[in-house]
Amino acid sequence: MAPEIVIAVITAASVLGAAVVAALPALMTALRRTRNAVQTQGEETRAVTLDALDAVGSRLEARFNARIDDLRDDIDDVREDIARVREWQAGHDAEHIISRPRTGGDAA
Repeated sequence: MAPEIVIAVITAASVLGAAVVAALPALMTALRRTRNAVQTQGEETRAVTLDALDAVGSRLEARFNARIDDLRDDIDDVREDIARVREWQAGHDAEHIISRPRTGGDAA
């Protein structure tokens, strides 16, 4: 190899090495900024997601509580209906007892 080619190769390698060394701080700064931006966006996304989950949970809890209240109202209605039927049945039984003729036994 000719000495001029060797010198040109060494010079080119030196120039490339100097360019890399000069660009390294800027590259590291850009990587840090990017990493910080990604971490910040990740934290923001996490916060928004947790807020959305809390909102969904609150809505579900409200719907669940409303269903429970409806069920309790239905049970109260059924109990009232049963109480009315029992009252009617007691009255009906009393009518039968009163209207039944007495037969046999110790009746004087």
